[in-house]
Amino acid sequence: MNIEELYKLYCTSYLVDTDTRKIRKGSIYFALKGENFNGNEFALEALKNGANFAIIDDPIFNTHSKIILVKNVLETLQKLANFHRKKFNIPIISLTGSNGKTTTKELINAVLSQKYKTTATIGNLNNHIGVPITLLSMTPTTEIGIIEMGANHLKEIDFLCGISEPNFGYITNFGKAHLEGFGSVEGVIIGKSELYNFLRNTNGTAFLNEDDEIQLKQAVEIKSIPFNKNSIQFIEANPFVKIQFKNTQIESKLIGNYNYTNIAAAITIGDYFKVSVENIKNAIKNYIPTNNRSQIIEKGTSKIILDAYNANPTSMQAALENFNQLKDSHKIVFLGDMFELGKESKKEHQKIVDLATSYNFEKVYLIGKAFSTTNVKNAFVYDSFEIFKTSNNHLKIDNTTVLIKGSRGMALERLLNLF
Repeated sequence: MNIEELYKLYCTSYLVDTDTRKIRKGSIYFALKGENFNGNEFALEALKNGANFAIIDDPIFNTHSKIILVKNVLETLQKLANFHRKKFNIPIISLTGSNGKTTTKELINAVLSQKYKTTATIGNLNNHIGVPITLLSMTPTTEIGIIEMGANHLKEIDFLCGISEPNFGYITNFGKAHLEGFGSVEGVIIGKSELYNFLRNTNGTAFLNEDDEIQLKQAVEIKSIPFNKNSIQFIEANPFVKIQFKNTQIESKLIGNYNYTNIAAAITIGDYFKVSVENIKNAIKNYIPTNNRSQIIEKGTSKIILDAYNANPTSMQAALENFNQLKDSHKIVFLGDMFELGKESKKEHQKIVDLATSYNFEKVYLIGKAFSTTNVKNAFVYDSFEIFKTSNNHLKIDNTTVLIKGSRGMALERLLNLF
């Protein structure tokens, strides 16, 4: 079966599923494979659970008239997504960057959905599987698509651009993330700028933070819609970010001055697509972060800033600097290891240790094997969360402001159960 024929089947429902536990009636099941699973084995189960068809690439499981055998399931999913994308003559906004991708995407979606029927990446499904799934979740009623793209090595953004073919793009920033895969910060810049290259070659448009010198340098000869701290003024972040745009003060529920650019980008994009200032204000005011991203949790007399979804040297530094600026009297920090830093790991963890202990925080707790290899003074260090938990099974944090920051694999949200 070729892509055109498969597309006709897809258009009967506009539904694609990859998990038999979450099959939607009438969908097409794609039997993806990984190191520890083989979706081919569940093709019949997908049909029993309501899928109209199942796409497989192992002939052993071709045992039903509604099972379709292809050479490679993943490649077929990607080709189908690109075929579908070509049917749309609508704005497709792709965004990438080292930090703030998901928050920025959520803000953009919140703003644009005030006026348009949008389809956006769910959560952080931003890789070679998530991007096709997002595209295939678009229906003929979609008016604007918002695609988040993640990458941990060169040519990955270029590949995702080839599938999604964006006509608009935004890069949040260039930071010390995924250094193991990119090799260096210079590699990060080259890799993320693959989005700019695509826009440049296809006459697309970039939304551009003019206060970021790297963006200005990388985005030459691209049509751009700029913003800066003159056009969108930063007021404060104590703890929530407040800004001013077109003589209107906008208050968010996002903490940290590092979220200024995320909000400013969403405002710029909303304004470009003629969303009213009042609707932009309402969208940002009502957006509440979830999934351990800059959440503020009240616990008794204390306030906890939970930012444990992910971490890299750039975001860790920003979080610490912002935490230091808060006017609260009693502050405690819990930091977990930063992953995927490769040969730079020890040096970057030491920098964070030195920064954290240079501030006048009451206590600094460092958790993880990487932090355990650093030279530490004036902080408590634990090789693992389990060791920390054994030593601190009941922490008292009365009348205290707490920052929790670490990579996803550290799962530092478990600290909440100890307070």
